[in-house]
Amino acid sequence: MSSSFSFRGVATALVTPMLANGDVDTESLKQLVEFQITNGVQGLVPCGTTGESATLSHPEHHHVMDVVAEQANGRVPIIVGAGSNSTREAISLTQHARAIGANAALSVAPYYNKPTQQGFFEHYKAIVDAVDIPVFVYNVPGRTGSNINAETTLRLAELPGIAGIKEASGNIPQVMEILRHRPKNFMVLSGDDALTFPLMALGADGVISVVANEVPSLFSTMVQLCLESNFVAAREIHERLLNLMNLNFIESNPIPAKSALAMMGMITEAFRLPLTPMSLDHKFQLRRALEELSLVEHAA
Repeated sequence: MSSSFSFRGVATALVTPMLANGDVDTESLKQLVEFQITNGVQGLVPCGTTGESATLSHPEHHHVMDVVAEQANGRVPIIVGAGSNSTREAISLTQHARAIGANAALSVAPYYNKPTQQGFFEHYKAIVDAVDIPVFVYNVPGRTGSNINAETTLRLAELPGIAGIKEASGNIPQVMEILRHRPKNFMVLSGDDALTFPLMALGADGVISVVANEVPSLFSTMVQLCLESNFVAAREIHERLLNLMNLNFIESNPIPAKSALAMMGMITEAFRLPLTPMSLDHKFQLRRALEELSLVEHAA
């Protein structure tokens, strides 16, 4: 097994555009990939939480992976969402990611099961033992119901095949512990846009981002400035984007991000139950934020 994959910068956690009838909107997905690449992101992450992976069937999951990989055509790395609360299912999805030539897989911590720390370790070990592709652990306790602690993350970091972690616990001391003790070449990516600036000041390598769906160029500029240790200029962009970053989570992700992209004329505002359209009050706040960033025209 090999984890020989290096990534620094912004990888966009792509939304999955859908038609009014709920089917995947393949053409809009292709256009979204182009929008991201031409605006300077360093990677793409289809089929994650932001891509509504929880309600994609396996054939749809494979289809979205295939479309993104084909459209990107090697121009940026593809880190495919391939996690599950079933280890066997996670292995199967990871095998498909490997088959289409994805650069790496993003594997969310098993949700609902609430494994022990040893259970987390054995889950990821089984995946990298079964599939020869670099794997990013994805720790997001707010979604999964349980946290992968720093000790377990550092154990996982020693496994061949484990390339890094997307850390979305919001626990900065925990991330600092990982950054302090991580082995060489183990990547730590922010999983929370609003915490990307402080985490990169602490030494993180980049971010898997929701807000990059809407502002790929500006957010990529901020992260690049952080990588260059120009934190004064980076902080200015961070503060400029902070309202939008927070509004992206005023309702369950990806409701706000898809609503914003619909306002920007890029996709149809369509979701799958149990996700529902954004409330009018929140939609008004979101539109104001987009107007302030000149992403949509000011309402008359």
